[in-house]
Amino acid sequence: MDINALYNEWLEKADADPDLKVELENIKGNDDEILDRFYRSLEFGTAGLRGVIGAGTNRMNVYTVGRATQGLADYLNDNYDSPSVAIGYDSRIKSDYFSRESAEILAANGIKVYIYDELEPTPCLSYAVRKLKASGGIIITASHNPAKYNGYKCYNSKGYQMTDDEAAQTYEYIKKVDYFTGIKKVDFDSALSDGKIEYIGEKLIESFLDEVQKQCINPDIVRKADLKVIYTPLNGTGNKPVRKILDRIGVKNVYVVPEQEKPDGNFPTCPFPNPEIKQVFELGLEMNKEIGADILLATDPDCDRVGIAVPDDSGKLVLMSGNEVGAMLLNYVLSQKKEKGLLSDNSIAVKSFVSTDLAEVIAKKYNCKFKNLLTGFKYIGELVTNLEAEGRASDFVMGFEESYGYLAGTHARDKDAVVASMLICEMAAYYKTKNMNLVDVMESLYEEFGFYANVVESYTFEGASGMEKMASIMDGLRTNAPSKIAGYDVVSVSDYEASKTVFADGREDEKIELPKSNVLAYGLTDGNKLIVRPSGTEPKIKAYITAVGKSREEADSIAAKLIDDANEFMK
Repeated sequence: MDINALYNEWLEKADADPDLKVELENIKGNDDEILDRFYRSLEFGTAGLRGVIGAGTNRMNVYTVGRATQGLADYLNDNYDSPSVAIGYDSRIKSDYFSRESAEILAANGIKVYIYDELEPTPCLSYAVRKLKASGGIIITASHNPAKYNGYKCYNSKGYQMTDDEAAQTYEYIKKVDYFTGIKKVDFDSALSDGKIEYIGEKLIESFLDEVQKQCINPDIVRKADLKVIYTPLNGTGNKPVRKILDRIGVKNVYVVPEQEKPDGNFPTCPFPNPEIKQVFELGLEMNKEIGADILLATDPDCDRVGIAVPDDSGKLVLMSGNEVGAMLLNYVLSQKKEKGLLSDNSIAVKSFVSTDLAEVIAKKYNCKFKNLLTGFKYIGELVTNLEAEGRASDFVMGFEESYGYLAGTHARDKDAVVASMLICEMAAYYKTKNMNLVDVMESLYEEFGFYANVVESYTFEGASGMEKMASIMDGLRTNAPSKIAGYDVVSVSDYEASKTVFADGREDEKIELPKSNVLAYGLTDGNKLIVRPSGTEPKIKAYITAVGKSREEADSIAAKLIDDANEFMK
């Protein structure tokens, strides 16, 4: 691959978006900048495309999006009779532009397009695919990444992200498309007039909210509790639907952080619009000095994740982790459904395997079946779809991931911060009537089941050299598996790429019945655990740490030692 030839071709031909031409001119003669933009093409996987917005094959732009869409169109036309696609987008820079371009390309290829006429949460797209019986879906979003990123996620006809096989097939079509000569297009407004493109109306959005509302278990409690909520959509898509659903269930005192209310892809007050990060709550915390809220909610830009902060008994606001919220929600939903006789003998809850093991212990208390799946909410969506096919949709209690993603109900096949925000507020209202805050609730769960410290450490490796470094680290851990981590014996090593678990005594008789994935999990003595996994969407390796103790201090101390060793592995 001649990178300079690629650069010169783009400099000559990339004129659809003036921003690209300016950027390419500005990096003329800068070999490092040219290399970073052209050393690879953005790879299409189960999470679609994700990258920095800008010029080049390794950037999100009208040409990389166009090439992916043309490849998707070719795949759909070869696999479906009269295919159709639903399209949604968030508040990110160029999201609306990329969504219209995608619609024009699909329509030019004879594919019916349903597109939202304004930004909507990712779960609304998942819902639309199924409701409209579409062959697939596209959502233009980079979820909780910084402002310089955008992304392109594809959904299958079942409403969850493409499987590995579907994505691999689609990518084969994409690779055949020339960025400049291989893309068909029609005019958006003409296709709209001809019925090739159709707007998704308000009726479907209200239908989505109707399905979300059905997951409310104790609406009378919510109205009685007089809950005060501070909410920030972080300049994203959650503003309208989250406020609507809270109003529907009786949460009338909702105060929105004004600086973060309106859509803005620059995220001026929160450069990392991720509810896992304390900084996104700073304006809400300041606002709370006058309001004295019972709970603060923050949803990410595409409103599929939600984080919370709650006051403890002293009034100090405590940020709660995704694992803690997942465990509390599961306990609340199971306890309330059991009390109301709504739990069947085959009820099932599910989480990603890197999320807290506390959830599994809670489920056992209520005789609820439990399943651990690979990271990626598509696996939870697939499980829900299979339950529905068996006539068991009502057995699904909830699913969650430690990265602040939750789903209750079967209306969506992806994580849904709209339903999660509703249930979190309902849960807070319920316990408020019991004179408990959510910090009290979490402490009671720890007292009952043991203290679980769950920590996620991220290690970033930027650029071409970073990708090589990540591969080297994973190869090293495979070929030289540690026998001890933080002083604890390694009792098992699960290699999800090899689909097997090897025990310390040499046994290899446990086969992993999950799709192959580049993940290593180390089981340690006393229930402690370290899982190492490269991110599928970012240039990062993540280390997921589980430490179990008889007290918070003991669990935190074990976690700190595990982090120290994880840091050494990443050097």
